[in-house]
Amino acid sequence: MAGNSFGEVFRVTTFGESHGAAIGCIIDGVPPNIILSEKDIQHDLDRRKPGQSEVTTARQESDAVEILSGVFEGRTTGTSLALLIRNKDQHSADYDNLKDVFRPGHADYSYFQKFGIRDHRGGGRSSGRETAARVAAGAVAKKILSFEGVRIVAYTLAVGDIVVDGVDHSVIEQNIVRAPDLRKSQEMIARINEARELGDSIGGIVEAVVMGCPPGLGDPVFDKLEARLSHAMMSIGSVKGIEFGAGFAVAQMRGSQCNDSPVIDKGHLKTKNNIAGGVIGGIATGEDICFRIAVKPASSIARSQIAAAKDLSLTSLEVKGRHDPCLCPRMVPVVEAMTAIVLADAYLIQKTIR
Repeated sequence: MAGNSFGEVFRVTTFGESHGAAIGCIIDGVPPNIILSEKDIQHDLDRRKPGQSEVTTARQESDAVEILSGVFEGRTTGTSLALLIRNKDQHSADYDNLKDVFRPGHADYSYFQKFGIRDHRGGGRSSGRETAARVAAGAVAKKILSFEGVRIVAYTLAVGDIVVDGVDHSVIEQNIVRAPDLRKSQEMIARINEARELGDSIGGIVEAVVMGCPPGLGDPVFDKLEARLSHAMMSIGSVKGIEFGAGFAVAQMRGSQCNDSPVIDKGHLKTKNNIAGGVIGGIATGEDICFRIAVKPASSIARSQIAAAKDLSLTSLEVKGRHDPCLCPRMVPVVEAMTAIVLADAYLIQKTIR
């Protein structure tokens, strides 16, 4: 199935299910002679793993990564890099009542329509657990980008109607919702706990900023950098929208406002307000790339809902198991990873041109 792979030169293929033996990825296109160990990858996996706090699922997984191939004596060889993460804390019996019932808002029905079969245990391949493999691959991509001074930072911008007042990157990892505003983070935590106590979930917005991106990355027409980043973000489960720079606000502007004024900063051409979000004509300008994604509330909730069965009868359903009441805190490292994968791929493609 082609949908398991992403990228052209830096190409990632993920495999595995939520309640299978393991998940992992194969990465092609990793340049040789890069110093790489499990430790380089584990940091981001620890940020994504379940069971971190009161606002995440209680599932306990170490998410310990194993490098199976592509590294020799601590350096990449230029051949396929294989990464494996074993599943160890599945409670498959929690999903027995879902064998013949489709959860509202989840991928159960659409997967069954496509394949005629589905793994009802934790959502199988459609589970958010698959993103651990992406985070592992993203850590490798970040290592490649670090040689060019590229830095990617994502954070929870909003939970429900609670939006941060300011952005301080230094406090993102100091609160369990990964918000760049400590005061607002406490309100976000309270709102998430409120939803959880009601057997419900809540959505939010994750924002990402790429600093130090070399100008020229991306391609015209079909492979615009925003298009490839949008593809990457929309491939993450529960993401329902994306905007770059001023985003949908440009629909209310005039050309005289949207055509950002140029400024010269230390010998580099920039714009006054970065309304385009660091990408013009589908190609990076060298300014910060900024975008936001809309994250829907998690579909698996404990409160009673009307659900459809395989025989098309309607029934009431309360989803058991361990689920995130808000996906944003653990989605932050996933957004960073997919951004890094896109940019590493674009960087390696650009090296073949210039």
